[in-house]
Amino acid sequence: MLFFEIFVMPVFNRFSCLFLPLRPIIGALLAAFLALTLAGCSSVKLGYQNAPGLGYWWLDSYLDFNDAQSLQVRTELAALQAWHRQTELPLYVSALDQLQRLAPTNVNAEQVCALIDDLRPRLQVLLDRVEPAITALAPTLTAAQFEHLARQFDKRSLKWRDEWLAGTAEERQRRRLKRLIARAEDFYGRLDNVQLAVLHTSVANSVFDASLGYRESQRRYRDTLQTLRQLQGTNANAQAQVHAWLARNLRSPDLDYQNYVERLNQENCTTLAELHNSTSAAQRRHLADTLKDYASDARALIAPQR
Repeated sequence: MLFFEIFVMPVFNRFSCLFLPLRPIIGALLAAFLALTLAGCSSVKLGYQNAPGLGYWWLDSYLDFNDAQSLQVRTELAALQAWHRQTELPLYVSALDQLQRLAPTNVNAEQVCALIDDLRPRLQVLLDRVEPAITALAPTLTAAQFEHLARQFDKRSLKWRDEWLAGTAEERQRRRLKRLIARAEDFYGRLDNVQLAVLHTSVANSVFDASLGYRESQRRYRDTLQTLRQLQGTNANAQAQVHAWLARNLRSPDLDYQNYVERLNQENCTTLAELHNSTSAAQRRHLADTLKDYASDARALIAPQR
C-alpha cells in the first residue's frame, strides 16, 4: 500500500511498518471490510469493488459459515459496502486532496499526527455501523465454529511470531527496515542514502516491541472467544456487550499497552515528517501524483455502479 495506507490505515491501527501492526477483529464483519476496502496500489478499485465477496471468503475461513449464516454475512457485507461508498469514501477523497496540497511542502510531526487524528473518528462510525450485524450473527455460532475459530487464532499466532519475533534482534530490525524502505519507495521513488539513514535510525532507536504486540494479540483472541461465547442464546444486553468488545479492540484496556501505542504513534509521526522533509522536489511530485491517482480511483468508486 502506498501513501494512502500511511495516512488512512493508522486510523485502523495499521501504520504499515512504522506502526505496530495490530491484528483486525476476527469473527466480525468489520475485519475483512477494513482490510479489503483500503487495498493498496493498482488493486484499489478492484479490491474495493470485490470487497463483499472477498471479505466473505476471508471471514468464512475463520468461522466456516453454514448456509443461513452465509446468506446473512453476504447481505450485510454488501449493505456495508454500499453505505461506505456513499458516506465514507467522499471523506477519504477530501483527505487525499489535502495531502496532495501538503506534498510539495515540509511538514512537522504535529501536522502528521493531526491528519491521522482527523480521520480517526471514522473508525468509530464504522464500528457503530457494524454493531447490529455482529450482534445478530454471534448467537448463531456453534461450538464447532468456536473450535474452528480457536484453531485459526493459533495458526495466526504462529505466523505472527514467525514474522515479528523470529531470529535475532538484528535480523528482526533488518526485516522491518526492508519492508519500510519498500513501502517508502512506492510513494517517493528510490530513496537516497540520507533518506535510507533516516529510516535506519528510526528502526534502530524505535520503541517498537513485538512482544508487547504479541501479548495484546493474545488478549484480543481470548476476549473475542469469550465474548462470542457469552452471546449465545437469548441475551438482552447483547449489543452492549458487542459495543464493549469492539471498544476494547479499538483501545486496549491494558494501560501499559495504551502508553506504548501512544509513544509509538508519536515516534512514527516524527519519522514520517523527517523522511518527507528529506525528499527532493521530484520525489514529492511522485508522491503528489500517487495521491492524485488514489483520489481519482476513490472518486470513480463513489460514482453509481452499473
